Amino acid sequence: MDWRKLISPKRFGMEQYHSMYEENRSEFQRDYDRLIFSPAFRRLQNKTQVFPLPGSVFVHNRLTHSLEVSCVGRSLGNDCAKAILAKRPDLQDSYLTEISAIVAAACLAHDLGNPPFGHAGETAISTYFSQGNGKILEQEFTPEQWQDIIHFEGNANAFRLLSHQFNGRRKGGFAMTYSTLASIVKYPYASTAANGKSKFGFFGSEEESYRKIADELGIIKLQEQPLKYVRHPLVYLVEAADDICYQVMDVEDAFKLKILTSDETKELLFAFLSETQQAKANRIFEHVEDHNEQIAYLRSTVIGLLIKECTEVFVSNEDAILQGTFEGTLIKNISPQIAKAYRECSELAVKKIYRSRDVLDIELAGFRIISTLLDLMIEAVQEPDKAYSRLLINRVSDQYDIKAPELFDRVQAVLDYVSGMTDVYALDLYRKIKGNSLPAV
Repeated sequence: MDWRKLISPKRFGMEQYHSMYEENRSEFQRDYDRLIFSPAFRRLQNKTQVFPLPGSVFVHNRLTHSLEVSCVGRSLGNDCAKAILAKRPDLQDSYLTEISAIVAAACLAHDLGNPPFGHAGETAISTYFSQGNGKILEQEFTPEQWQDIIHFEGNANAFRLLSHQFNGRRKGGFAMTYSTLASIVKYPYASTAANGKSKFGFFGSEEESYRKIADELGIIKLQEQPLKYVRHPLVYLVEAADDICYQVMDVEDAFKLKILTSDETKELLFAFLSETQQAKANRIFEHVEDHNEQIAYLRSTVIGLLIKECTEVFVSNEDAILQGTFEGTLIKNISPQIAKAYRECSELAVKKIYRSRDVLDIELAGFRIISTLLDLMIEAVQEPDKAYSRLLINRVSDQYDIKAPELFDRVQAVLDYVSGMTDVYALDLYRKIKGNSLPAV
């Protein structure tokens, strides 16, 4: 793959209007701003990241997580661009200097397709069809369509949200640049190429959209049917930014919620540091005694180290990444000491954070809420002439093609509707439908 082709300011769905704007912002900076001001991005403030939405202690939601990932992604993109240009000055007149803006925008967008209630929401949607009442629909759909919904994937849903022409929206969805769209597709293949796993990059309804983007940017195709490509190189930076943030920030959140003690948290974060860095931290702690400030300092230091490590991996493996032969993630190829500390954080997170009672309770509640909403909405689009079905359908925004002629399109519209909900909206709708809450009068 070629950097000159991989980075394109062409806008998906607005190709004929390329360079119609005369302003100081680049097309990629406009991607970032367009996302920041979008309703879909604002809704992330009421979507669970890991822990339940805050009570007396503020923890991360999808919006704060995405903003932090974007900051780290911008740094990764900037550092990688500088390093690549230093060894390849022939690219000085290319768009390579813009990769920090592209990665920052893609990081903002990477969680837009996630349903409410964290990963439990994805599981609830998938299992509704594979194990629940939705299983009866299997005979109604093609094998490809069935794989899409029984392995519902937030990453594929984000690509759909950004590229699909919903009712009333211009052709091309958000009309993002080709490069930003390609940079969010972590698994660039169809669900039928996922070998039974839940991770894939685009639904069948967006397969041609991704093909168009990949062909334009010169992304290497691995196979035609089922469609499969190698990653756009900048996906590795978006993924690394996400890996860095969720792992380190989840540890800090666990400390704030008293799931981890200050000593446990410090031990985890100190493990990333060299002896010299540990000595410096201890000298600082002689003057900064507040445990929250101490852990905030360690967190920022660790994030800085991980950015440096991932940058070195990306730059040293640039040729393999461009050839599509690089294996694994950047974070799995960092230096042994820091990799060991990262693994220890991951193992503790699974044991003490992701299985904590608060996290499990929100997942259980979310599972029930989403399953109930799907049950009612799927029945409504199957039998739209029933009186109760009409009430439910009329409640859905006109942007969703809930009255499409084909059943699969109506089901996909239901998934668009439910996955776009915030935790609070889904809970409120659930209560109203169940008769536990009435509108204020």
